[in-house]
Amino acid sequence: MSTVTLLALLGGAIILALAGYAGSLLMKLKKQKELQEQHRKLAIQQRNANIFENVVLLCQAGLQDRCDFSELSIRLYCIMDYLQEDERIDVEKEYPALSELYHVVKDMARGDERQELAKKDRMKDNLVRTKAEARLQDAIKEEIQQLHDRVKPLNQNIDIKMI
Repeated sequence: MSTVTLLALLGGAIILALAGYAGSLLMKLKKQKELQEQHRKLAIQQRNANIFENVVLLCQAGLQDRCDFSELSIRLYCIMDYLQEDERIDVEKEYPALSELYHVVKDMARGDERQELAKKDRMKDNLVRTKAEARLQDAIKEEIQQLHDRVKPLNQNIDIKMI
């Protein structure tokens, strides 16, 4: 065998070894990407489960009249905006009364900011808020019950396990 043939065979063997090593690295990379995707989905499930738990508690508070509807609409509307993937809920379309009340009260001052308002402005906000609450009360109670019934089973069915 000539030296050229021997070098060609050695080169071919090196190329095959490097190709095999590159293939194994590609397989490891694929597996790592799959694990990252599983972890991402698990994190989303855990986050959504936490949000569902809070939504159930808020709905129960509203159904038991432990929270006024204005505050409830703000909290529910905002917290459900953080749901991800398939569990996302379009509040505007699916719960129009809750959404309408949210849009009425969302820009009203709250907490310390409200205390700094002039009495006349606070009374004006109160009038607008109570009128909207009174007008939408029955529809909101019904929507809160629907939301509670929709979300409670989802909260109980999420299977969270570590990978």
